[in-house]
Amino acid sequence: MTTTEHPERTAPPHSPGQPDGGFRRRCLKAAAVFLLIAIPAGYLYISAMQSRGGSESKKEQAAASGLEEGWPTRLQRRLYEVTVPPYAEDVASYETNAWKASSLFLQFTTTREKFDKWLADVGTSASELEEGEVTIDEDEAAEVGWDLGGGHRWAGTTVDQDKPKPSLEITANLDDPKYPRVFVVSTTTP
Repeated sequence: MTTTEHPERTAPPHSPGQPDGGFRRRCLKAAAVFLLIAIPAGYLYISAMQSRGGSESKKEQAAASGLEEGWPTRLQRRLYEVTVPPYAEDVASYETNAWKASSLFLQFTTTREKFDKWLADVGTSASELEEGEVTIDEDEAAEVGWDLGGGHRWAGTTVDQDKPKPSLEITANLDDPKYPRVFVVSTTTP
């Protein structure tokens, strides 16, 4: 009598040359966990290096080229709690970093109505501006080449917040009251 062999009954559960399904799942799970950790960690490292580059190289860069045209990065705007009004012109910024404090210097020109809204966004108001007041000191202004001296119509205010939130020094040139030229120094201390 001849017996018919059924491959599903006689074949071993796993062929010797192929990995079992459990091993494959473990490998995929390990790869997924690795990627979920490595990608954000790599991004954080790159962001930290870009944001917190050596202060000496940033000082050399500022001395060579002054303020950089364009908006501050999204990370800088978040760290220093400043924004730039939509459609602002002549936007430029510069960041300094040191052990005791880090600062973002920002300048822009906007309309009076957008300036008033911007003041509210950073925690103050137009009524807080003091006529004739320049809140940014000479050393800070000199660091980025700002001339905040006499012969102009100035108004300024400060926004002081508890650490680690930044403090803001705001000075506006109101020679043309419809289009104020705004100068800001936002400083964070650990």
